[in-house]
Amino acid sequence: MNIDAIITSLLIPFAGTALGSAFVFFMKKDIPQWLQKTLLGFASGVMVAASVWSLLIPSMEMGEGNVWPAVIGLLGGFAFLLFIDYVTPHIHADGEVEGPESGLSRTAKLALAVTIHNFPEGMAVGVAIAGAMTSGFSIAGALALSLGIAIQNIPEGAIISMPLRAAGNSRWKAFGIGALSGIVEPLGGVLVLLLASVVTPLMPYLLAFAAGAMLYVVIEELVPETAEGKHSNLGTIGFALGFALMMVLDVVMG
Repeated sequence: MNIDAIITSLLIPFAGTALGSAFVFFMKKDIPQWLQKTLLGFASGVMVAASVWSLLIPSMEMGEGNVWPAVIGLLGGFAFLLFIDYVTPHIHADGEVEGPESGLSRTAKLALAVTIHNFPEGMAVGVAIAGAMTSGFSIAGALALSLGIAIQNIPEGAIISMPLRAAGNSRWKAFGIGALSGIVEPLGGVLVLLLASVVTPLMPYLLAFAAGAMLYVVIEELVPETAEGKHSNLGTIGFALGFALMMVLDVVMG
């Protein structure tokens, strides 16, 4: 895996957040519901396919018949994200914030929630890159995982920047705060890569852990939002297209 592919994989999720935050420059209202559902469905399809083929299956292959590292890692990924949701404010795809009470404004909670959730997502990309660097896994897994996260981050960036603009902040300030909430993703990925020599023996667990974290996001955040209200069929179509894209990437780039 060359350096350009590594940098691209690390930066794609941040670019998704920045793109969503940039909606504040040319939209007065929220992202159209039909577009949001299509994007979230597409991201779900990419992330589910990448989690299975590029993370879970390689994890089990590394175990050489021992499935328990994959099982433990998968459940650990779910448990970690569940814990994060329990102890911090967290955001749903429709902009609803849940979590412990605090004196923060709703917009501050949104920014904090997105930032906190972006860090483990960045680490998941880092794990996939480390697997491609040290264990011969497919580059398609890291790139597709980055793409899925980036698409998910587009509405998240808009959810932060647009309320900030409505509250009276300048467009550039609203954009800057929204975009910066995604900067922790490449930082999380770099942290994992810096520890690559340490984590290599734990790779079967970490690959499955990343899969669990991604599947948690899909099940908890993305699928419920695409299934509610109008245009749910667009979310389903988006999922199918995203899943198919990952299949193509896995074959062509694997």
